[in-house]
Amino acid sequence: LTSSPPSSHSYRGLTLVLTFLSYTSYHLSRKPISIVKSQLHPNCSALGPNPHNDSNSTTWCSWAPFDKDNYKELFGALDNAFLVAYAIGMFISGIFGERLPLRYYLSGGMVLSGLFTSLFGLGYFWNIHVLWYFIIVQVCNGLVQTTGWPAVVACVGNWFGKGKRGLIMGIWNSHTSVGNILGSLIAGAWVSSAWGFSFVVPGIIITAVGIICFFFLVEYPEDVDCSPPLHHVMTTSEKDPEAVTSNEGPLSLSDQSSVDQHSNSPKEPAEQPEAISFLGALRIPGVVEFSLCLLFAKLVSYTFLYWLPLYIVNVAHFGAKEAGDLSTLFDVGGILGGIFAGLISDYTGGRATTCCVMLVVAAPMLFLYNHVGQNGIGTSIAMLIICGALVNGPYALITTAVSADLGTHESLKGNAKALSTVTAIIDGTGSVGAALGPLLAGLISPTGWNNVFYMLIAADVLACLLLARVVVKEARGWCGPMARQRGY
Repeated sequence: LTSSPPSSHSYRGLTLVLTFLSYTSYHLSRKPISIVKSQLHPNCSALGPNPHNDSNSTTWCSWAPFDKDNYKELFGALDNAFLVAYAIGMFISGIFGERLPLRYYLSGGMVLSGLFTSLFGLGYFWNIHVLWYFIIVQVCNGLVQTTGWPAVVACVGNWFGKGKRGLIMGIWNSHTSVGNILGSLIAGAWVSSAWGFSFVVPGIIITAVGIICFFFLVEYPEDVDCSPPLHHVMTTSEKDPEAVTSNEGPLSLSDQSSVDQHSNSPKEPAEQPEAISFLGALRIPGVVEFSLCLLFAKLVSYTFLYWLPLYIVNVAHFGAKEAGDLSTLFDVGGILGGIFAGLISDYTGGRATTCCVMLVVAAPMLFLYNHVGQNGIGTSIAMLIICGALVNGPYALITTAVSADLGTHESLKGNAKALSTVTAIIDGTGSVGAALGPLLAGLISPTGWNNVFYMLIAADVLACLLLARVVVKEARGWCGPMARQRGY
């Protein structure tokens, strides 16, 4: 029998599919809390008279301890228990991700995420009404979910070069929105009957996908005798030390490569390249700027992730299931925005400029959505898709293509063992914003939803300003060749 081994294209396709499914299931397991909030403290008077005939006539159907007047603050505490743990754990996670087998690290994290997601839902069946139970489960889940993002980006970065990385990763990054959509639909199926299943079913799904990844994910091309990708062309002088622009050729696993083989061997038995330190990763040009930009971009995105269904219930007066279904349109827009951002940044070579333009346009669109977005179902649908595209486009681009670009920066001289650490620093900083956004929304929303949107608009503007230096450098890179062509 002389069957030929699978080609590198087959392995790259398998890597994309498995990592896509992995992070889809991560987000699928995060989404139910936003759908279930409106059921933990519903409008009981709309359900008729109190069947228990006690004095608690307005909150008799609420789930203690969320039946008090401070329920929004308690929901904010639940969100932040997860997000603060996630932000803190992410800075540590990337360091472990560089030093442990990615397949074990990712699969183990997914199985534990499934356990803690299910434990939150089991509180319904076990009739638990203690706030600390739910907070402790959220903290544990936030910590173990940090295994996901550095691992999947590192796996994709190991297999794919820089040339069309923005488009490839823009499409691939739709897993975030697909996971949010599926999580909303699955949670919505049980939210009004037995909300515990809204967590248990996603917990089972992420555990199953983690087991599949354990058996089939391939971490490095060298593990299956394939050539590593070309991350940057060593023979070409690159004028932009930020290396956020890209004028390399198409994505390929070329065999031109004595240079390629020499400069991109992420996994050698002798462990020649040392894993980069935390401070060493911070010194890579562009890491600090994009990390701080992502802090504010992710603040906006996660505020929508955790509070949009409740906003729709309160402002448009939809039911819990209808609000959850309508909120998925924000994630539909996020899919389109991530693909559009990746395509444009590949074509122009300006990752930072693409992010900045989308953030500038997002600010007035958020203002319009708050003021006219509930004027009709058609207007609401259109505005949710547009806002989702503009808010999630920069977030998607920074966490994928930009992270992979910086993790394979030419200043590393071929050391690919920085990818997981750089990804964790960028996403960990962004996760600080992800924790702040829902917290601020919980504190500000009692004063009116208008103030929440003003906070989101301010965050968008700050995210844009933090990229100003990199945008100027990209513009100079474009102007240089144009000036030479004109003889200046």
